[in-house]
Amino acid sequence: MAEATAKQKLNLFDFTMIVVGLVIGMGIFRTAATSAKFALSPSVYFAAWVGGGLIALCGALTYAEIGSRFPVMGGYYRVFSYAYHPSIAFSINCIILISNAASLGAVALIGSGYITRAFLGHTNDTITQIISVIAVASFYLVNLAGLRMSAKTQTVLMIIKIGMLLVMVMALFMPAIFYSGDNNAVASANPATAHLSWIQSLGICLISASFTYGGYQHTINFGSEVNKPQKYIPRGIFMGIAIIIALYLLVNLAYYKVLGFHNLGNETEIATVVVSKMFGQTGGNIFSALLFLSVLTYVNGQLMSNPRIMLAMSEDGVLPKAFQKRSPKRDVLLVSLTVFAAVCIILVFFSKTFDNILNFTIFLDSMGMAASAASIFWIRPRTKQLNNTGIYKMRLYPLQPVIFICAYLFVAGSIAVQTPNAALISLAVLAVCMAIYFVTKGVREKVTG
Repeated sequence: MAEATAKQKLNLFDFTMIVVGLVIGMGIFRTAATSAKFALSPSVYFAAWVGGGLIALCGALTYAEIGSRFPVMGGYYRVFSYAYHPSIAFSINCIILISNAASLGAVALIGSGYITRAFLGHTNDTITQIISVIAVASFYLVNLAGLRMSAKTQTVLMIIKIGMLLVMVMALFMPAIFYSGDNNAVASANPATAHLSWIQSLGICLISASFTYGGYQHTINFGSEVNKPQKYIPRGIFMGIAIIIALYLLVNLAYYKVLGFHNLGNETEIATVVVSKMFGQTGGNIFSALLFLSVLTYVNGQLMSNPRIMLAMSEDGVLPKAFQKRSPKRDVLLVSLTVFAAVCIILVFFSKTFDNILNFTIFLDSMGMAASAASIFWIRPRTKQLNNTGIYKMRLYPLQPVIFICAYLFVAGSIAVQTPNAALISLAVLAVCMAIYFVTKGVREKVTG
């Protein structure tokens, strides 16, 4: 039995590919432009992308140990309940769900921007917004019909995304005639950076990088599923994050070389511009279509997974039982799916542009990530009986979680300074979620009492 169980566990290659798959998404095809816009110099720009990768490494190691010590299903709710209090668990898990919805909206806006440019020759915020809403609504109907995404589809999607990144990297080897722009442009030429200090510029650049490196937090779900965890988890995370950092830096270097630093900050659909320079307008349009296809699959996957988190919260009694309701024919989580899709559409409708939704998303993420990583300081002492039993245990602890938490507090502070409205709205959402918990708790107690 032990041998069979071991065979079912993830080996080093499997876990490494999972780390890579969790992180590489659609952000790199848009966030580089936002990051460059607020970078004082190329050194600040590339420092943010290297720093974002190192922060992701610290976070992935922290979450891996949390998952190894306290394996849970259905999101972070049970981790927060165990480490803190159910009210905090409910509130943080709600903002994580809202952040996921905002991320879905942000990715939909990225893809819609590319497809709008491909067909119109330019971007239009209103049309991009409409296409994003239609994409979310369409896949809501698809999921309502009971369609399930297969692992094979996910594999094809991953191949497409890595292939698209490699196309970007190819630009580094194209003749210099394709390169344009002046990479020696001074910071004063950019009004967005005119009043920023070096540390402020780095903090704003890290907002975009943090969004693009997101996903590693899901290593929390694999801590007990990896063979030889003490050996394979750190190696898999190091190798996976190293691959991601290398790919992201190469892609950013391609953007930098082809467009020039100043032009990079002025573009939005940067990948299409680069591919169009390499393969002509037709090649750029094909690339945009493939990217939009990847976006649609991401939208579908998020609409499938997040309602199940809401189901877990409902089963624990912190959301109404209505969230457990399934359609009799298709076995679809009707209420959970509808509520999550509605939140996605509302966020896209009111945010309108990628930059607006980005800061809101990352501020919510910063609170959730810092709080979830800090749970290791409570979970480790409570599970010390698991030490030396083969679970994954970080070396150099508590350096990794401290670096990670401080980094995300720095990012949250940067957002509060740059866009205080996004920070205030995020804090208001957290307060509302906390109030909802205590109100519903009081109602449940009256009903059962």
